[in-house]
Amino acid sequence: MDTLFTDMENERRAKYAPLPVRMRPETLDDVVGQEKALGPGTWLRSAIEHDTLSSVILYGPAGTGKTSIAHVIAQATHAQFVEVSAIGGTVSDLRREIKEADKRLMHQGLRTILFVDEIHRFNRAQQDALLHAVENGTLVLVGATTENPYFEVNTALLSRSRVVQLESLADDAIERLIRRALEDERGLAGAFGITDEALASIQLLAGGDARSALNTLSLASDLARASKAKVIDDDMVTRAVPERVLPYDKNKDVHYDVISAFIKSMRGSDPDAALYWLARMIDGGEDPKFIARRIMICASEDIGNADPQALLIAEAAFKAAEVIGYPECGLNLAQAAVYLALAPKSFASSQGYFTALHEVKHGPKREVPSYLRDRHRPGSQEYGEYLYPHTDPRGYNEQRYLPEGLEKGCFFAPGQRGWESYRVDAAVRDHVERG
Repeated sequence: MDTLFTDMENERRAKYAPLPVRMRPETLDDVVGQEKALGPGTWLRSAIEHDTLSSVILYGPAGTGKTSIAHVIAQATHAQFVEVSAIGGTVSDLRREIKEADKRLMHQGLRTILFVDEIHRFNRAQQDALLHAVENGTLVLVGATTENPYFEVNTALLSRSRVVQLESLADDAIERLIRRALEDERGLAGAFGITDEALASIQLLAGGDARSALNTLSLASDLARASKAKVIDDDMVTRAVPERVLPYDKNKDVHYDVISAFIKSMRGSDPDAALYWLARMIDGGEDPKFIARRIMICASEDIGNADPQALLIAEAAFKAAEVIGYPECGLNLAQAAVYLALAPKSFASSQGYFTALHEVKHGPKREVPSYLRDRHRPGSQEYGEYLYPHTDPRGYNEQRYLPEGLEKGCFFAPGQRGWESYRVDAAVRDHVERG
């Protein structure tokens, strides 16, 4: 309950709060960089403006404004706004809030909006505890998560909510935040200017994260204040945050996005891109054996017999990752990644395998030709004649090896690059020689 001292206490907290907290948006127009999710005409903006919000999951990288939007909702709505921690909260806490929400609705006609930050940290029992209250409208859930809700939030709860995806902030949005923080009374109140070089460094260091950008500005302003400077320069930014750390989660969305980009770069014959994404994974602490396994898969899936050496290179890289480890095995992984990127590409083997597998699963049962069957059984003398390839000077013969109903070329179609191309040419020459 608010008291006579509430405003005084809030003012004191704000004075000592970190810059990102002090600069938290107060209105919808204060939120920058999320026009797709919160711009004019969007569902979320309309629901907030007309106080008709239904349950929503805000999903996006760190520093994109999920918590800020929740606090804007708190300011804009006529409902009671309640926060529960997904880290320390229990099922009992949720049941208590649901009970209080039901009382408000019944006795005051007042809706309750429950904000759960990092909702993916709730276990299944905690998420299930919210289901009935969300479904019958006892409360409106606003969940925030950096993890893909389609994997981390219960399907039943997800079906009762709308997912709104937020994006990393572009450089122009970061610039707007920085300049606002420099001038706003809640921020640095016009005490400092900033050079273009310093602004560019903050944008680079932030990597689309508004909180990171404001924290960097705050640290650089401390250095400026200590040296009695009126302008924040690039040297202050560099001293405040000497090294950028790009986001990388070893078992979540960024992990899958980066490994996908790595594989597609090798497949697309771009060694520079392959090295960049490899460096992102290594810098993020990715398991080197995981990287090596993906290189081995790519060697067969995307190169195959266009360059059979690729699989051997990939196998050697895996062994190096297993035996040597970081940091030196990064050199082995880089060599293998570049080799695969530059190698001729063919997916004839992998496509042939998947086509054959589809035939096995969905085609009719096909018998093994009698002359190909094992002969260590009674009655095998009645089998047809097996033609032994090594008795033919050419090393092969015209015997049928496929079961009836399948013809040559039904699965394997050799490519026109690398070793496969040579083998195709050789087959053509041999066919001509045989007339």
